[in-house]
Amino acid sequence: MSTYDELVPVLKKLRLSGLLQSLEVRCREAADANLSLTEFLYRLLADEVERRDGKQLDVRMRRAAFERPSTLEDFDFAFNASVPRAKVLELGTCTFVERHENVLVVGPAGVGKSHLAQALGQRACRAGHAVLYVSAHDMLTQLRASRADNSYERRLLRFIHHASPTHHRRPRTAAPHG
Repeated sequence: MSTYDELVPVLKKLRLSGLLQSLEVRCREAADANLSLTEFLYRLLADEVERRDGKQLDVRMRRAAFERPSTLEDFDFAFNASVPRAKVLELGTCTFVERHENVLVVGPAGVGKSHLAQALGQRACRAGHAVLYVSAHDMLTQLRASRADNSYERRLLRFIHHASPTHHRRPRTAAPHG
């Protein structure tokens, strides 16, 4: 049995089996570029950190239940000149999450509230915050129904634990928390 073969169960036991995805490539790279052991180890571990960060982002995005991918860069500020561009871009920094502030996005149908709320929520996910995207109508319906089966407190906590809601449309909420 080779050292590589012996390494597999050790990495699995240490919960580092993701390293196996890049180990062979990094070993070849280290030999070809004559990398120091420290540089080789750094690159290998950086691959694992990147893989784990990507996996965590995927989980946050999936749990957020966004309807579609949305970005602030794709928002057409010319379409609705009443949307305060500077304020939206400042919200895109997600500092409101750290300050535990709520954001309420209101306006008539078709002005981009859903897009903005989802874009802000997706930015918050990329910044490492958990987000829940749900329409206010659906949230209130779920809370009303939870009273019937005595799960109101548990259901309410589900929404609260996603911290500061960003409301829009009927309104919808994208609720990041850190």
